[in-house]
Amino acid sequence: MGDKIESKKIAKAAGVHTIPGFEGEVYDIEDAVRISNEIGYPVMVKASAGGGGKGMRIAYNDKECREAFRLSKNEAKSSFGDDRMLVEKFIEEPRHIEIQLIGDKHGNTYYLPERECSIQRRNQKVVEEAPSLHIDEATRKAMGEQAVSLAKNVGYFSAGTCEFLVDPQRNFYFLEMNTRLQVYGMLSLLSNFNLIMPQQILSQNSEHPITEYITNMDLVELMIRVAANQKLFFNQSEIAKPKGWAFESRVYAEDPEKYLPSIGRLTKYIEPLAITASGHDVRCDTGIVEGSEISIYYDPMICKLCTYGDTREIARQRMESALDRYVIKGVTHNIPLLRDVVSHPRFAAGKISTKFLGQEYPDGFKGAKLDVERKKVQLFAMSAVVHAIKDLNTRSWVKGAGSLQIPEHQTKWELNVSLKKTGESERVFVLAEKDGSWKVSVGGQTVSANVNWVVNTPLCDGVIDGENVVVQFLDPLPTGYRLQYLGTKFDVTIQSLRQHELSKYMKEKPRIDLTSVILSPMPGTVVSIAVREGDIVAQGAEMGVVEAMKMQNVIRAPRAGKVKKVLVKSGQSVAGDEIMVELEKARSETKQTTA
Repeated sequence: MGDKIESKKIAKAAGVHTIPGFEGEVYDIEDAVRISNEIGYPVMVKASAGGGGKGMRIAYNDKECREAFRLSKNEAKSSFGDDRMLVEKFIEEPRHIEIQLIGDKHGNTYYLPERECSIQRRNQKVVEEAPSLHIDEATRKAMGEQAVSLAKNVGYFSAGTCEFLVDPQRNFYFLEMNTRLQVYGMLSLLSNFNLIMPQQILSQNSEHPITEYITNMDLVELMIRVAANQKLFFNQSEIAKPKGWAFESRVYAEDPEKYLPSIGRLTKYIEPLAITASGHDVRCDTGIVEGSEISIYYDPMICKLCTYGDTREIARQRMESALDRYVIKGVTHNIPLLRDVVSHPRFAAGKISTKFLGQEYPDGFKGAKLDVERKKVQLFAMSAVVHAIKDLNTRSWVKGAGSLQIPEHQTKWELNVSLKKTGESERVFVLAEKDGSWKVSVGGQTVSANVNWVVNTPLCDGVIDGENVVVQFLDPLPTGYRLQYLGTKFDVTIQSLRQHELSKYMKEKPRIDLTSVILSPMPGTVVSIAVREGDIVAQGAEMGVVEAMKMQNVIRAPRAGKVKKVLVKSGQSVAGDEIMVELEKARSETKQTTA
């Protein structure tokens, strides 16, 4: 069943709904194009042995089909040692739904409540939840029964997962069956004995924690019991009903704008703590610690962060809180994207599909938007209070006190606070009250703040007008601070009113134009170079392919131009930001240089 070509044939024979497509292996690019035209675009081109988003791509025309086949086939060979390919119809606006199975050696097989994995990038899951708002009891029962039928048809026992695509009308189609449960605990143990690398653990799919949350079952324990030939005693109607709600966010070492992997050493790593006294509401499945190295050789996964609540909204809010308190320094990570997704109104309403990220961030994720006045006021207020606390901490009459002491008299600051990211600037007035609270006026709006922060530690926890607000203190800057708010980094400039008045006379540094050089966006290996010196290329043309973390990434021209020099060759290792290709300077650049 791990073979997508064969499993589809078996599923169809067992009466399971399958996606229309060519049955059998697709041997070459032209074969793929011919079959795609017969099926009708869009199509999914994918490897028979693929998984985890690797070795699969969507194609909307012949050109994309050729590129998808070439890249996916190479990726599959590199990742799985099996480059057999298939093509099937791509279902528009689907939801990705999984049915968890558990069976014993005595002929008993059961299905558990579904998981939804529709928030995806590169066909790889990013945010998951259990159960799904889209699946009603009748659909859950029908999907579960087909999954059980398939498992029994192939004589499968132990834990497994059947994956389906579900359209807006709740028609469902079989994708694949995962004949395993990724046992994180055992892999972590092997990692401790240096038998496998920590990143190998995280490259395995382990969505089962959110199913365990809503069923109160230990699926790993059940697997062991089945292996020991014990019989399972369940009431199918009872275990199919979810108890509460759970979310999983996959924290990756990658740039969330273009989903390019990031490598480096984790110089600071603090996982979020449980939010309630039970300690049951937050779970981090990870194989790394502070000081760990994220390398180019494995999947960029850092952690699978799970939260639970009695309702979907409670679990969702706990995920927001957990992401706000997750501290990672040393590599670029996707927490900004995760935080924005789980707080997005469309996500909160459950109106999602596998196209969610492409639809909501068509030009890539650029960071959290301060599109609500309340968010802007909170960031400006917290920034100003952070500045005031640091200022108080440096004064001689509080040095050595061990903690911040507000003086007997009230102390005030008149500041100009500006955000580099948005260009917004506000006058902010801060007043330290005798009781340790703060009065902050931002653009004429006054708020009350209570802030708990030990200077220069990462987490700054506050309450502004009764609402909990968390910022992370990342780094001091020459004229301010780098803070993280709503998961996104903001460079905040804080000046006295006099400093701000004089700053307009300071010249800005000239920007460096990099459009004449094509850089490798990450360390990796050059798979191919598509151009030669003297070639004329269009904007967006393929310049080459770099493989990193088992994914093949197409490097494209930032503008039209003529290739001046090719500096790398196939098989060569490249560093991040290493120049691969140079273009001749554009006329406008030449004129500026001459001038």
